[in-house]
Amino acid sequence: MIEIDTSFGEGGGQILRSALALSVISRQAIRLTNIRARRPQSGLKPQHLKAVEAAAQISAAQVEGASPGSQTLRFEPTGLQGGNYAFDIGTAGAVSLLLQTISLPLCFADGPSWLTLVGGTHVPWSPCYHYLQWQWLPWLAAAGYHVECSLERAGFYPRGGGLLHANIVPSRHLAPLRIAERGRLLRIRGLSGVGRLDRSIAERQRRQAIGRLSDLAVPLEIEVAEVPAASPGTFIVLQAEFEGGRCCAFALGARHKPAEKVADEAALELRADIHAGGAIDAWLADQLLLPLAFVPGESTLSVCRISRHLRTNAELLRYFLPVSVAIEGETDQPGIVRLHGVAAPAS
Repeated sequence: MIEIDTSFGEGGGQILRSALALSVISRQAIRLTNIRARRPQSGLKPQHLKAVEAAAQISAAQVEGASPGSQTLRFEPTGLQGGNYAFDIGTAGAVSLLLQTISLPLCFADGPSWLTLVGGTHVPWSPCYHYLQWQWLPWLAAAGYHVECSLERAGFYPRGGGLLHANIVPSRHLAPLRIAERGRLLRIRGLSGVGRLDRSIAERQRRQAIGRLSDLAVPLEIEVAEVPAASPGTFIVLQAEFEGGRCCAFALGARHKPAEKVADEAALELRADIHAGGAIDAWLADQLLLPLAFVPGESTLSVCRISRHLRTNAELLRYFLPVSVAIEGETDQPGIVRLHGVAAPAS
């Protein structure tokens, strides 16, 4: 039984989700205490409970403490089984975070898996669906993981109701990622989208983003799209493509939030990443750390910004695996991550 006081580092729900994934893959029981103790409303919320439920279902785990507001959880996996799974968060909780919790373990299952996830696909404080599609999934594929996603309908805050499908094939041949030099900026692409709102809002977001980025003197293409959605919402996603890396930023609309402000948020974040000099954005570095921990050999990531989430995941890994993680750089500054991974246990 691995005992973890989860109040270290950023002290939020990410530690819970990462610990669940690592527990299932490593077949090690865990006892977590002080769950989300640093948050205004501490303990397990509906989206966290759904992550526990999903992790337990794919691993036939015995669980104690999975109740609203609980700050202590005991989780004992007994196996790992691929298959057909469906989970409805029931709120606008992020399906992307639920997907990242269970997709990595299922990459090491005994057979393929098909997931149907219902909840928020474009909600605050989590990667939106299009970030996963443009940034996270391609880099996973580059490392040898086989995860595919499709969006049937978007789910915006506060109603949620989005529907995402994922297919996962067990990964047997993995390779380290070496993203050390980003090279020249080649182009910027984007997607400005609305669901159940007037297309003109997406057009305004597009125009504003182009105005913010046109001085970079590279090809700039931002498409406009209307997406099926359970409730009204808007988003914009932007990606800078370099010779040796990619950075991605996105922003979400909200009631009484002008379209121009939505575009500004994404464009200014992308400009900051371009100025920082890293090959990948801070969010991706955090999201790749666990997958790369199970890739034998050394991965190197040039990061636009070292985040607290990244440091927290690095510290958590040491509870489960004999991996080496070196983070060169100060928090909230550009840096280099060097991770020497190990092979996952056989399914």
